[in-house]
Formats: sequence, C-alpha cells, structure tokens
Amino acid sequence: MNRTKKLWQRANTTLGRSGMLAGGFLLVVLLAAVLAPLVAPADPNQSSLLDSYAGPSGAHLLGADGIGRDLLSRLIFGARTSLLGPALVVGVSLLLGIPLALLASWYGGWVDGVIARVFDLVYALPGLLLAVLTVALFGPGLTPAVVALSIAYIPFLARIVRAAARQQRVSPYVDALAVQGFGVLRITVRHILRNIVPVVVGQAAIAFGYALLDLASLSYLGLAVQAPTPDWGVMVSDSDALLKGYWLQVLAPGVLIVLTVLALTVVGARISGEKPPGYLRRRRPAGAALKDRAENDRTPVGAAA
Repeated sequence: MNRTKKLWQRANTTLGRSGMLAGGFLLVVLLAAVLAPLVAPADPNQSSLLDSYAGPSGAHLLGADGIGRDLLSRLIFGARTSLLGPALVVGVSLLLGIPLALLASWYGGWVDGVIARVFDLVYALPGLLLAVLTVALFGPGLTPAVVALSIAYIPFLARIVRAAARQQRVSPYVDALAVQGFGVLRITVRHILRNIVPVVVGQAAIAFGYALLDLASLSYLGLAVQAPTPDWGVMVSDSDALLKGYWLQVLAPGVLIVLTVLALTVVGARISGEKPPGYLRRRRPAGAALKDRAENDRTPVGAAA
C-alpha cells in the first residue's frame, strides 16, 4: 500500500495536474483498445441497412454509420489500429536510433560527424512524403506506411538521445567507471542510457503522437489502413456522412485523434522535465526570486581587495 502511494505521489510530482489528467485519458483509451472485445457493445463490422445513419439510442449509443455499423464499437476497435501503428513506428525508431546515438556520443570525432550527417539527411525528408513514395512502390497498407515512418522518425528521436548522452559522456562518473575497467557497452547501456531514460520516454511519447497523426492522415487518404477495418483515420474520411449532415460520424474520431495527440504531448513534455505553467509560482513562496537575487548580488567581504 505504501509503495503504491509513493508511486502515485511520484507520478503526481512528475506529471503535474495537467499531466495526470492527460495520463488518465490515455489509460482509458489504452484499456478500451486492449479490452475492445469485452467493452464494445457490438461487432464493429456488423451492418444493418435498417439502421443506416441511425441516431443515438439504446441500441446504438453514438448512432450508426451509413451501412448501419455501430459507431461506438468502431471507435473502440479503431483505437487498436490507431495505436498499434504509432507504437510500431516509435519502437522501430528507438531500436535503430538509440544504438547509433550512443555510438556517436561515446566516440565523437568522425564517427559522430558521419552519424550526424546521416541523421540530417534523413531528417530533411518529410515523413509523409517518404510514406507516400513507399506506398506508391509497394501498394497501400499499414505495413509500408509504418516502415517508411519508422525510417523518418529515427533522426527525430536519435538526435535528442545523442544530445542527452553527450552531456552524460563528459560527466566525471563516466571517467571513473572507465578507470575501473568497465567496458563501453556496460557504461553506455547500464549508466548513460539509464540516466537519460526520462528524456527518451518523454520524447517517445511526443513522437507517438506525431506518428498517430501521420498515420491517421495516410489512412484518411486511403494509403494506410484500408476500409472496412475500424480506424480513426478511415472514419474521418467518411465524406458522405458529412455531406448528408451526419457530422458525428466524422467529428467523434477526429476529436479522439486530437485529444490523444494532445495528451501524449503533455505527458511527454512532463516526463522530459518540462514543468507545467505556474509551477514555480505554486512551489516557491512570494518574494523568493527577489531574495535569491539579493543574495547573489552581495559582495563577499574582502572580495574587492
């Protein structure tokens, strides 16, 4: 019980009020995706022309789409594909980017220069453009889009890991470990990487949100997830419902995408170390900044001599 309380207090201190709210929303979305067969009220692909564009009711809590499929069920099952793609993108990018970033930060010199130039070259290619070209070569689908975005997101994450690892590389504890005979692999993985985990996790959460938005855009264009698979991006592309005045069919998945990306950005920023607005004002008493300035401006006795 005490351990759970300590974890809760630590999470509250790290995330702040807005971060906890965003994290709670993400937890609900994740649980809905994992438990979709249990919590969804109906089969997401079961259609009924009699219920075409049915409004909210006991049978369909959020209504039904153009062919009578339950909207709420499709939103819940759509969370699976909408979250799976970004998770694969971020996972592959970290798996390939972290070793390169650690290698560049440890050896420096020409090794760092070559890896940095490769990162700059890949970073210069827009991720969506690379995904569109990949889909044009291999055909539409989630796999080509994930592969292309994974390559595009490597420098986005690796450059941040590289900068954080370089700061740790010049720390005295690294030299002390090297003098004791510890190998490069042990120092970089067990010590340097361990110390920059908050930065890595925070930036991964932010990248997850960007990847979610990119994949939803590709699905909207019909280049990633294909209908009738439930997916938020596919559901937003239902222009017929919008033209016929059934705006909820498009608004609901669009709002979920925006809220999920926003929540991921907030949580990622808090984990990385950014404090919520007004943090210093809440944590420090009034006049503390003036007191610190006055103490810093004092000249020690005999310093002028």
